[in-house]
Amino acid sequence: MLGNFSFRVILESLPAFGSGLATTLWLSLIAFAGALAVGIIACALKLQPTKLLRAPAVAFIDAIRATPLLAQLYFLYFGLPRLGIVLPELVVGILALSLNSGAYVAEIIRAGILSIPRGQVEAGISSGMTFAQRMRLVILPQAFKVTIPPLLGQAIVLVKDSALLSLIAVAELTRAGQSLASDRFMPAEAFITTAACYLILYYGLKALAALSARWVGLRPVRQDRPA
Repeated sequence: MLGNFSFRVILESLPAFGSGLATTLWLSLIAFAGALAVGIIACALKLQPTKLLRAPAVAFIDAIRATPLLAQLYFLYFGLPRLGIVLPELVVGILALSLNSGAYVAEIIRAGILSIPRGQVEAGISSGMTFAQRMRLVILPQAFKVTIPPLLGQAIVLVKDSALLSLIAVAELTRAGQSLASDRFMPAEAFITTAACYLILYYGLKALAALSARWVGLRPVRQDRPA
């Protein structure tokens, strides 16, 4: 079936794949930054003792996690114009990825916050810190240290999910593969190259995760040598 596989076509298409790869990288970076912002806000609201503040965060997180990203993407792409809100495809894609990943980031950060010893929280309260000060100065720095591995895991998921943006004509990596498959009628070359590019992204993010873990001191503790 791959007897007519052409590496020449792949080489000729490398500029298009390079452009798609660059687009996937920067839109994923922006979307993940948005997901962090959404996740922190949703997590902070969900941890509030007041039900009036907690209920919207719980509803948002449950709604996002209970529905597929594709449905959310189509809702924003086709639904917002019905409400008079017309956004460029790229903005819609970044918004969809940010909201979807933000719900999962909220739960990751919440788990990290709940892992902080209660004594540190009580110490912040006894020092007269407000809730915002406790979160900013005591809890979040430690929570982020604990949650870096799962956050980077979510970043990898976000990069893979960005392939769905090809369905709304965003010129990212998967769209480059679709264009090659439709223009040259060579789906094997198109999607094998697409998969190879995603593998490069995956191992790059995996290496970044390992490097970040070393930066924040998450390496296994080594025993001191006997004197």
